[in-house]
Amino acid sequence: MTDLVDAHHHVWDLSVRDQEWITGDELAPVRRNFSLADLAPEARAAGVTATILVQTVTVPEETPEFLALAADSDLVAGVVGWTDLTRPDVADTLAALRELPGGQHLVGIRHQVQGEPDPEWLLRPDVRRGLAAVADAGLAYDLVVLPHQLPACARAAAEHPELTFVLDHLGKPPIVTGALEPWAATVRALAARPNTVCKLSGMVTEADHRTWTVDDLAPYARTVLDAFGPQRLMFGSDWPVSTLAATYGEVLDAARLLTRSLDTDELGEVFGGTARRVYRC
Repeated sequence: MTDLVDAHHHVWDLSVRDQEWITGDELAPVRRNFSLADLAPEARAAGVTATILVQTVTVPEETPEFLALAADSDLVAGVVGWTDLTRPDVADTLAALRELPGGQHLVGIRHQVQGEPDPEWLLRPDVRRGLAAVADAGLAYDLVVLPHQLPACARAAAEHPELTFVLDHLGKPPIVTGALEPWAATVRALAARPNTVCKLSGMVTEADHRTWTVDDLAPYARTVLDAFGPQRLMFGSDWPVSTLAATYGEVLDAARLLTRSLDTDELGEVFGGTARRVYRC
């Protein structure tokens, strides 16, 4: 492929701030610094031409830092940042981010909805006002959610048809157990909204980290491919979280195997076109 976009990766520096979510023995291997300098050789070797850098923590300082990184990088095409959607001045905050060094690289906003105890957090009036501001700014909204939160995602997408919602990591299905329902039904309901897309990402870490196979991932990949179609599906590595279960190359190889039934044009959408179009980068 002449244009291969990795639509989802992270970086962090523990000397700048802690990543409080990296706890326990299972996550211990990623409790260290990961930089663009670490990613670039692996991504370039895999043929990646551009990436989308995604927020990791809900602090306002991170997004300006990521925008500055993008400004100095020939690899990062866009940044999905964070801002507090519940603040009444969210529109002004988004405008201010656009004025910062690298501000032209702001392509989306994300919040750790998966950590919210209210399964309908996205439907709160203050959050809905924030989502409207994201749409008005011409940005996408990434959804990092758990399966039980998917019904609220579908309702939010219906209430904001002007906003593109990007489902990260397939909505984190229980691949490790092999169960499809009720995840599959709820993800199809979300996909029924035309303003939704899905990232083919995060699967290896929802499977057994040591023993996963492409066959384990296949039912879940097939579900979202059938539901969204290749024009609304985009590849993401979820590096470096993915390194808990696979190398960068193994994640990309798995995604290629899972989409091997597609024709050349459809593959171009999954591995670049959708991300370029949705994130306008």
